[in-house]
Amino acid sequence: MALWAKLTLFGLGLFVAGLVLALWLGSRSQRRALSQLGDSLVGLSRARGATQVNPHDLVELPAPVARYFTRVLRQEQPIIQVARFTQTGTLRTGPKSDRWLKFEASQIVVPPSIGFLWDARVVMAPLLHVRVRDALIAGQGSGQVSFLSAVTVAAAGGNLEMNSGALHRFLAEAVWYPTALLPSAKLRWSAIDDDTALATLTDDGLTVSLQFRFNAAGEVAGIYTPARWGTFDGGYKQVPWEGHFRNYVNRGGFVVPSEGEVGWYVDGKWRSVWKGTIAELSYELAR
Repeated sequence: MALWAKLTLFGLGLFVAGLVLALWLGSRSQRRALSQLGDSLVGLSRARGATQVNPHDLVELPAPVARYFTRVLRQEQPIIQVARFTQTGTLRTGPKSDRWLKFEASQIVVPPSIGFLWDARVVMAPLLHVRVRDALIAGQGSGQVSFLSAVTVAAAGGNLEMNSGALHRFLAEAVWYPTALLPSAKLRWSAIDDDTALATLTDDGLTVSLQFRFNAAGEVAGIYTPARWGTFDGGYKQVPWEGHFRNYVNRGGFVVPSEGEVGWYVDGKWRSVWKGTIAELSYELAR
């Protein structure tokens, strides 16, 4: 009986050791893949077009947009080549879920190339987490979820819905890299009213638009679209999407929000799904 118990414990020990090794190898492979994605994204950060803010580009903008740039940029300020930031906050897997999960994330954005890489660690329970990665690189949107940062449990990308959703996200989050919102061959502004304007962004043959809503201080207080692609009930649907921004601060010479929140309209009601605070933010500027 004692021998059988020893053999059982030995077998259990081998299983645990094998599991730990498999998780370590999986995590190492995931980190390597993430690093390669980040390197490929940053490799696209070569300056394109102007390298600094040109006051003449702001002359014919809708009034609230011109006030916004006056608030958040300096004249002849260098264009942001790469933005890196970390976030903390809470999220939930869908607008009807009652469970909020804590997360920590890092993000790399290359505004001239219209690309980003978001890597988040989401706590599911004590000692349990999933790694969530969202990206837009060379016009291709993608997402991946990995259990314990080691085992991929879901992945998708490259289709119209993912590409469009990622492009909407890039445009909405440009409040954290505001030179990406300057008018260009790919981005144009249209007037709506004294406090609202429409930004339209085209990249890699795909076009998305967002309403930007400005407060009395000239800051972007929110964004809205009546139709952003998302995953609902196991399939893709276009659903109204809205975000709010607040507590603007000066980071690296740019005035940006320190907090944000986004959500979907479901059954006629706005339901938040992501609440985040910017912990750190740094820029590489064009020269």
